[in-house]
Amino acid sequence: QVQLVESGGGLVQAGGSLRLSCTASGRTFSSYYMGWFRQAPGKGREFVAVISGSGGSRYYADSVKGRFAISRDNGKNTVYLQMNSLKPEDTAVYYCAADRRLDTVVSNYDYWGQGTQVTVSS
Repeated sequence: QVQLVESGGGLVQAGGSLRLSCTASGRTFSSYYMGWFRQAPGKGREFVAVISGSGGSRYYADSVKGRFAISRDNGKNTVYLQMNSLKPEDTAVYYCAADRRLDTVVSNYDYWGQGTQVTVSS
C-alpha cells in the first residue's frame, strides 16, 4: 500500500512559478510510475505529467509542455512538479498518483494523494 501527500500549492501571479512536492510512504516507491493530475471546479480530472520509476522517461500533456517539469528523488520517496510561466487557466487542485505502468488515464492509477490547491491570479 502507498500513501501520498502533496504540498507546495498556493497563490501566485501569472507568469510566476511554483514547485509541488509529493511524498510517498512505502519501500517500493521506485517501482511506480508517478503522475500529476489536476482538476478545476466543474471539470474532470486531467492528466498533466508522468515519470518512470527510474526517472528516465517523462511525458507531458500538450497544455503544459515547455512550462512544467516533472522529476523524482527516490532516496526521499518524493516526486516534484516544477511549474513555470503559470497562467490563470492552470488554476486547479493538483493531485499526485502512483501506477504500476506508464499511463495517462485517471482511472488506471492505483493510489492518490489528497490534492493541493494552485491558484494563479491575473
